[in-house]
Amino acid sequence: MNDIALFVHIVQQGDLSSAGRYLGLPLATVTRRLQKLEQHLGCRLLHRSARQCVLTQEGEVYYQAYANLVEQFEQTQRRLSEDMTELRGRLKVLAPTNISHGFFRPMWLGFTRTYPDIQLELLLGNQLQDLVKSQADMAIRIGPQQDSLLYQQKLGQIDKVLVASPHYLKQYGEPYTPSDIKGHRIIGTTMASKWKLSHRETGTCQEIYPRYSGTFNDTSLAKYLACDAQGIALLPLTEVQPELESGELVQVLPQWLGEPREIYLVWPSGQLMNAKAKCLRNYLKEYIQRHLPRAYAATA
Repeated sequence: MNDIALFVHIVQQGDLSSAGRYLGLPLATVTRRLQKLEQHLGCRLLHRSARQCVLTQEGEVYYQAYANLVEQFEQTQRRLSEDMTELRGRLKVLAPTNISHGFFRPMWLGFTRTYPDIQLELLLGNQLQDLVKSQADMAIRIGPQQDSLLYQQKLGQIDKVLVASPHYLKQYGEPYTPSDIKGHRIIGTTMASKWKLSHRETGTCQEIYPRYSGTFNDTSLAKYLACDAQGIALLPLTEVQPELESGELVQVLPQWLGEPREIYLVWPSGQLMNAKAKCLRNYLKEYIQRHLPRAYAATA
């Protein structure tokens, strides 16, 4: 195919020397490869003189058959090469809704402001979308993925903390051990049917199967109920940090943490990560390492 492309360029440039200059090849190399192609096809493609080349009848047939294909191939190759190296053009990303509206909101704003030539197509949703079928470049996922067709890289993890409003604790009392939680109103999320708590200092673990007074598939709504003094909730620290700082919520059993919420970046295993995707990956890693509140940030 390379020799056929060379033949097409010889015809388009008018002679072997011009084609060699256009492709950056010595005249001897152009001549040798053309002769090799003619031997392979079993026919002469060009009548050659010192100043010009004229297509033979067979050469005309091969040129008409392959000229458009060579042009399409080279245009696609140039486009893919630019896509792999330039920080411009479309970048399609899948991400969870809550963390994108909350913790990642300044990150998205900063990225689009810093790289205005990257056309970010951000699709938010709490349900997992098929990365390959959606033709996305990459996705942010919570927790490791089981799909062997995906590359994945851990970016960091977020602590989960027990929270309630001061008004609720004043009315119903404060638990002193994880077992005491069972006597309280519990606001649940569909992400966990049980709470696996671990002690910050001792590492002691305790599992609780709470009876939820209400269950929600949205952590923001669970937080709103906690702020409304309707019970105790186990939520990601990034989700409740502003309310903890304002005093609208307080930590319950502050020495006990829930299972961390791990943040992963995933992308199709059969796809090279282009320059735009690498740029976002690095931006994400730096943002997480600088802004995760009291949580581990991956350095790998």
